[in-house]
Amino acid sequence: MTELELLLDFHIEGKRQGPGNTEDTIKALSFMELNEDKNLKVADIGCGTGAQTITLAKNIKGEITAVDLFTEFLNELNSRAEELGLAHKINTLKKSMDDLPFDREEFDIIWSEGAVYIMGFEAGIKYWKEFLKTGGYLAVSEITWLTNSRPVAIEEHWNSEYPEIDTASSKIKILEKNGFSPVGYFCLPESSWIDSYYKPMEERFDNFLKKHNYSAAAGQLIEKEKEEIRLYKKYKNYLSYGFYIAKKIR
Repeated sequence: MTELELLLDFHIEGKRQGPGNTEDTIKALSFMELNEDKNLKVADIGCGTGAQTITLAKNIKGEITAVDLFTEFLNELNSRAEELGLAHKINTLKKSMDDLPFDREEFDIIWSEGAVYIMGFEAGIKYWKEFLKTGGYLAVSEITWLTNSRPVAIEEHWNSEYPEIDTASSKIKILEKNGFSPVGYFCLPESSWIDSYYKPMEERFDNFLKKHNYSAAAGQLIEKEKEEIRLYKKYKNYLSYGFYIAKKIR
């Protein structure tokens, strides 16, 4: 298997492919002034296996288009939606987030948890904006510095992994520059990392290695995940995911 195939195989069994939980999704949703009688159109971009998609479907009147590049993730979401009786509210779409077939101002809400980094924060919101109605809402979570200064080790690591990492104030300026008015912001608590993401991940390590006959490639993947967990636990006071909720005003 290729490195990408191994990564998909490891993460498809996880409820989430990044930090976050149901409470975070509902909290982000609470900042939006929505017409409860209106059928809303929502795009969940980079949905993965769709934990947040399911939460949105349970809490929003309307339909959600869940977009991801990987069929395996979408199949898992479709299966969960069917089991929960939510399949009529969720449509899945296999497309790249930078090549979407949507109409201009088609959606009332554009949602993306932990995925905009693939395009880069500013490129993502600028491109997705054209599909959002004026007065509609954008909700994205993004890796964010919690302090203006931090240890060299973690700064160098994240500047290498994702050069667009920055403080919340800088991200909010980008939103304002691109025609959005911020209506809410919060950073994900430690439990959204440890309890919702890392602990379930750690529980899959042994079975994953056994499944792949303790291959060198599988071992390298697991060691990389362990290092990510170690870095988070050591430097958790300096970074988290920031959840940004904003209204399109122009």
